[in-house]
Amino acid sequence: MTDAANPERPGRPEEVVEPPTLLTEPFDIPWPAAGIVRAVRRRADASQRELARFARVHPATVGRIEAGTLTPSIAMLQRIISVAGFRLAVVDDSGRVLKPMRDRGDLRDGAERRYPSHLDVITDPEPGEWWADRYGLARPPETFYRDRAVRDALRRRSQWEVRVAKYRSVPPPPDLGRRGIRP
Repeated sequence: MTDAANPERPGRPEEVVEPPTLLTEPFDIPWPAAGIVRAVRRRADASQRELARFARVHPATVGRIEAGTLTPSIAMLQRIISVAGFRLAVVDDSGRVLKPMRDRGDLRDGAERRYPSHLDVITDPEPGEWWADRYGLARPPETFYRDRAVRDALRRRSQWEVRVAKYRSVPPPPDLGRRGIRP
């Protein structure tokens, strides 16, 4: 650990720099918190008591986590791993990091709720872009597409139109507007 990360604890004089590790095979256990905390403690070069003091948890808690008798909450694990300068991240099986969605306060429905995360939000929809236009309802300032197949087809068409160099030799996906399909 470096002096900048924690001024109370001096850094090791010879810091070993390891290359980044990608997950190549799944763990046998669903949540390897014990191994993560042991690896963090080793990287921080701290005893259980020192790690507990820096993370503001009881020393017995660190011991129970490392023994596998206690599964820490996300908040507690985050405090513990931050002692060694690490952060939590969500990765897929290929090791790619999942970026969190931004919470935009200006994109809420009339009751101040977020739109469903799996739907693509449309700001200022044009006539025909809102799924309830066919019912004659007044269009809201923002809405979303409900049909996943149509959403995916629109996304493919948009990617093809925007990334010309990448899809130069690929024929264009069908234009849904010409087929009479409304999103």
